[in-house]
Amino acid sequence: MDSVKKRPVLAGFLAILGIFFGYLLLWPVPFDPVAGPPRAANPAGTGIFAKNNALAAAKMIETGHGPEGTAFDTQGRLYTGLTDGRILRLDVASGAIEELANTGGRPLGIEFDANGDLIIADANKGLIAMSPDGIIRELATEFDGKRMIFVDDVAIDRDGIIYFSDATQRYAYGHDLIELFERRPSGRLITYNPANGEMKLLLDDLYFANGVALSKAQDFVLVNETFDHRIMRYWLKGPKAGTADVFADNLPGYIDNITEAPDGGFWLAVVAPRVAEMDNLVDKPFLRKVVWRVMQLTGDSPVQMHSYAVKFDADGNVLASLEDDSGHIYMMTSVLQHKGQLFLGSLLNNAIGIIDAP
Repeated sequence: MDSVKKRPVLAGFLAILGIFFGYLLLWPVPFDPVAGPPRAANPAGTGIFAKNNALAAAKMIETGHGPEGTAFDTQGRLYTGLTDGRILRLDVASGAIEELANTGGRPLGIEFDANGDLIIADANKGLIAMSPDGIIRELATEFDGKRMIFVDDVAIDRDGIIYFSDATQRYAYGHDLIELFERRPSGRLITYNPANGEMKLLLDDLYFANGVALSKAQDFVLVNETFDHRIMRYWLKGPKAGTADVFADNLPGYIDNITEAPDGGFWLAVVAPRVAEMDNLVDKPFLRKVVWRVMQLTGDSPVQMHSYAVKFDADGNVLASLEDDSGHIYMMTSVLQHKGQLFLGSLLNNAIGIIDAP
């Protein structure tokens, strides 16, 4: 009799087990993953990337949520854009904040042009500009007749040409983590000429095109591939003009914005470190689906609150690496050097960090 009573319990347990494994193995996911080449060994914790918490000493200026990009005007005033679309001007000495405008979207990378207009890469609104009196106008919202859904960063040359990244053509802002699991590159590096509105494609099929920066001589432009942990270089002048190569590869995390340093080098923001589990799944698309399903159940994320500021010379050699995993500086998206200090933007923090440049 006891064995008879146990049968319904066992059947119920097996049914639950079947549902669980059916979910892990068969439940639909919002992406169609492909395999990539196996990852090289992560350099984190070795050599120039030896562990340190140098960024934990940064002073914080409260701004509001998500001051991703930063820029200084000719009067030395600091600007940033927040998650809610606001564009702010800050007095670094006093901490006073003035709200200038609201894009109605999500401003990311920002830079001033020669006319004093703030050029804004807005993930939702496209490439836009804010005049000194706070008036917002659209520059470019489409490319080749298709709306851009994730304009990310900008750099402006001496002729006024705007270089900007269109991170992905597949998933809008807020859904970018899907790109990590899918590995179908669709990011682009594009130019915009304010004089006539002409746009040109320089690079495409990038693994989430992110930060953009011009060299001091303006003979090349860099663009970051966040989910491939590398920086691409597109040559604008010289014998290699019109071609691209790798400026830096196999970096220790998910890279975000990049800015030119006063000495002709570059500062790179690493928003979060690489995760061994994700590195090991690059060539295993089916298992990436399984991990995604597990994350939906548990609420886990491969994103860790651990950021880096990495200094490169003009040839792509790493000169310094500053980091913080204490939670003081986290989800750091930009590093801008100004008058001997580094100004640290963030996707999720409520402040801009300030620390002396090494």
